[in-house]
Amino acid sequence: MVRLLFWIALIAAAVWFWRKFKGSASVSRPNAELEAAPMVRCAHCGVHLPRDRALSLQQQWYCSQAHLEQGPGSSDR
Repeated sequence: MVRLLFWIALIAAAVWFWRKFKGSASVSRPNAELEAAPMVRCAHCGVHLPRDRALSLQQQWYCSQAHLEQGPGSSDR
């Protein structure tokens, strides 16, 4: 009977430690989300994308090489 209680206590402690450390790792995720890449708008189609994935020409941003070659879109957007 003592052995059974010992194993139950040991398993309960292991589960508690696992949940404690698993929970502390997920707390650091929101900080990474706060440091998201700045977004820019494509001058041709208006889609927003991360600045590190955009192409730049004369202080304007484009989402693809084709849109960069076509230049700015219509002014009604």
